[in-house]
Amino acid sequence: MDPLELGKKYDKIAAWWQDQHIDSAYGVAQVERAIRYTQQKRSALDVGCGSGGRIIRKLLEAGFRVTGIDVSAEMLKLAREQHPEVTFQHDDICTWETETKYDLIIAWDSIFHLPLSSQASVVAKLCSLLQQNGILLYTFGNGYGEHDSEWHNDTFHYSTIGINQNLKLLLENDCQCLHLELDQHPDEKHVYVIARKLGEFQV
Repeated sequence: MDPLELGKKYDKIAAWWQDQHIDSAYGVAQVERAIRYTQQKRSALDVGCGSGGRIIRKLLEAGFRVTGIDVSAEMLKLAREQHPEVTFQHDDICTWETETKYDLIIAWDSIFHLPLSSQASVVAKLCSLLQQNGILLYTFGNGYGEHDSEWHNDTFHYSTIGINQNLKLLLENDCQCLHLELDQHPDEKHVYVIARKLGEFQV
């Protein structure tokens, strides 16, 4: 699926999404863990930030200067209303370019919508956007492959390269896994990982 087409699908459900998640605690404990691992709390990037809310609030409370990126214009419209102090980018993480390096990058339940062929390059990109000792938190599926799923009278695409390939990618991009968990027990399909970008002499 073209990520920009995905944005149009989320445009249709943006208001519903915000209503459902505005007071949600989903993912908050995992983000708090990543924040605790982060040595410098200056800049943070939220990939697939959606309409903002709980994750961005946690980042702001911790003192980060926050940038959010998402493919849904309607989601970002709602996010800007909630968080006028945050910089938001309407763009596709697959093609987005920036010279900025971040102390913390969060990609919570976002990059699993990307095509299977984009998974490795996007994880590598996120690693490259980290400051030395910066922290990356992202989620993916425990498996390998891609599929479409019907949701809200529309079709959404999902893909994953699984645990072993993600760990291999992190190592190849000078990142060390600090924490990996299948966090929706007893369902073993959802994985989150926290990794640290190592310096030149730490690998």
